Amino acid sequence: MVRDRCLCLHAQRAARVLARHFDEALRPYGLTNEQFSLLMALNRPIAASISQIASVLGADRTTLTAALKPLMRDGLATIRADTRDRRARRAALTPAGHERLAAALPVWLAMHEALEATLDAPDPAQTRHGLTLLASWPGMTSPA
Repeated sequence: MVRDRCLCLHAQRAARVLARHFDEALRPYGLTNEQFSLLMALNRPIAASISQIASVLGADRTTLTAALKPLMRDGLATIRADTRDRRARRAALTPAGHERLAAALPVWLAMHEALEATLDAPDPAQTRHGLTLLASWPGMTSPA
């Protein structure tokens, strides 16, 4: 019963399969799907706080900081103290990060277009909506 009904299991399985396909497509650019998503989250005019980026990615700050380390090592991202609040840190793409992201984006777009073309019921917009609802689910309270 759990195997057939568990939304968490089905979401995890789908995420793993999708990630493997996108990892393979992005490999020539030296990126994983997770790194591509992180670079996209950093792709903004003003450096974002670690909390802002974590919120976009649905990650906790510790996991995000660990995920940023290889990108920083490769010169694709930086983390600096916030100029207004030295306790806060802001992350940004470097010029090399912008270049890598721009190079990989057409491959991601082609993969995404091919994926969406295979979805007919529910359509891609319905699928995104359902996943967004799942990601924002507040959880349930303990039974009394």
